[in-house]
Amino acid sequence: MLETTNLKNISKKFAIARNWASFKENEAMRAIAHSMDLLLPGLYIWLFGFSFRIGGNVPDDIPYKYPGKIHELTGIALVLPGYRIFTTYQGKL
Repeated sequence: MLETTNLKNISKKFAIARNWASFKENEAMRAIAHSMDLLLPGLYIWLFGFSFRIGGNVPDDIPYKYPGKIHELTGIALVLPGYRIFTTYQGKL
């Protein structure tokens, strides 16, 4: 049987979120913006209120909360090792 800690670890690695009501303030979208900003390798997809992230990292809010946001409703990004990024997003993070 799966333990709760294993499910928590899996949810950190493969983050899937759906939150239409507060899209702009969504923590999953903030994690995608943070990961893209730091060029952390991973696959990032966001489509209206749905987001999917493989790789990347959750922002560390110490000593301050990461302020980055994604200002588009849809997009996809692929960040490869060696700081190579391919994305449809053209705005500021």
